[in-house]
Amino acid sequence: MIELIQDLPGGVDGLDATGTVSREDYRRVVDPLLERAHREGRRVRLLYRFSADFQGFSAGAAWEDMRVGIHYLRLIERAAVVTDIGWLRDGVRLAGAFLPCAVRVFAIDDEAEAIEWLGDPEAGSRITHRLIPESGVLVLEPHRRLRQEDFDAIALTVDPWVESYGELSGLVIHAKALPGWESLGALIRHLRFVREHHAKVRRLAIVMDGKAPELAPRLLQHLIHAEPRHFSGEELAQAIAWAGEPSA
Repeated sequence: MIELIQDLPGGVDGLDATGTVSREDYRRVVDPLLERAHREGRRVRLLYRFSADFQGFSAGAAWEDMRVGIHYLRLIERAAVVTDIGWLRDGVRLAGAFLPCAVRVFAIDDEAEAIEWLGDPEAGSRITHRLIPESGVLVLEPHRRLRQEDFDAIALTVDPWVESYGELSGLVIHAKALPGWESLGALIRHLRFVREHHAKVRRLAIVMDGKAPELAPRLLQHLIHAEPRHFSGEELAQAIAWAGEPSA
């Protein structure tokens, strides 16, 4: 069965799996947890403990695990799997290499370390984003090297808006310097995000000092659907106003 773990620090959700996990366990415990996070507009930092008496998943539970993963994967910011079961530890490490969220495996005796890792404020998004509903402008402000999961957090904001209104009026990227990427996987996820969304953005404003940002609009105008324009680092307000101007 699966039960919620109580008394965890704020911002950390926990599941404890024992015996045989069934389809009903997912519907009773896991679905409500993720649906609540979705309604609240927050991402989940998940502690998933598999105790020594964990025996496995029923056939129905395995299907539910796949369904939940596909439907809610972007909601998971990071996951700590706590177990001493060898085959489970190896399987999680292998699967984690292909997931967009950060995944780490901890021994049962290291659960406190797992909770500390989940609650680490430095583990948060490395790109601040805000959507201005009055104008349909998304403002992105990267401040550290980007990770794969950062783009999933942005998509949770952007995709519902695009589904409702068809496009973003504008995208404003505001940074002191180009942040770069933490890994090759992060770069690939970034490129995929651009491919999936660039045709749904009308204007792109780059708010950054330096020669490279000044040249960027000339290069981008041949590569993306959006109309690009450069602004100096002190012109954020002007950039947001321009990005949100209605079509002529």
